[in-house]
Amino acid sequence: MMRDHIIGEDYELWDIVTDGPLATMKINAEGVEVPKTRADCTTEDLRKWEKNAKAKKLLVCGLGPDEYSRIQRCTTAKEIWNTLQMAHEETPQVKRSRATLLYTQYENFTMQEGETIQEMYTRFTTLTSELKSLGRIIPEKDRVEKILTRVLPITWESKITAI
Repeated sequence: MMRDHIIGEDYELWDIVTDGPLATMKINAEGVEVPKTRADCTTEDLRKWEKNAKAKKLLVCGLGPDEYSRIQRCTTAKEIWNTLQMAHEETPQVKRSRATLLYTQYENFTMQEGETIQEMYTRFTTLTSELKSLGRIIPEKDRVEKILTRVLPITWESKITAI
């Protein structure tokens, strides 16, 4: 969602968020690479840093005080994005683990005692939507089959047969 918002503002900004502003460096008199001073920057260098500032603004605008305190020392949009990803566990490994956990919940899904059909279906839809957001899409045919054959209690057998 944040990706779409940033791309909607300016397509190049997402590259700045994911790749960084591509540091503007120079070789000093000792032959060591150091950041350029503002006076040494070309128009292109300044454009990169302007894009970085816009990307930072978009990332920071919706943050509350707790989130802001996490990222206030970050100097680039990439640093902010990486910090927020880590804070909200959006790393690829965590996504994979979360998808595995949710899929296990899907496999073991049952209607709970005293639960209405609507409540059960809402829980089921929430679970499958979370799986989809993590890249694990369960085809509609499989979801319907699961509900009809393995989720509904035995008291629904006559209705399932009718369906």
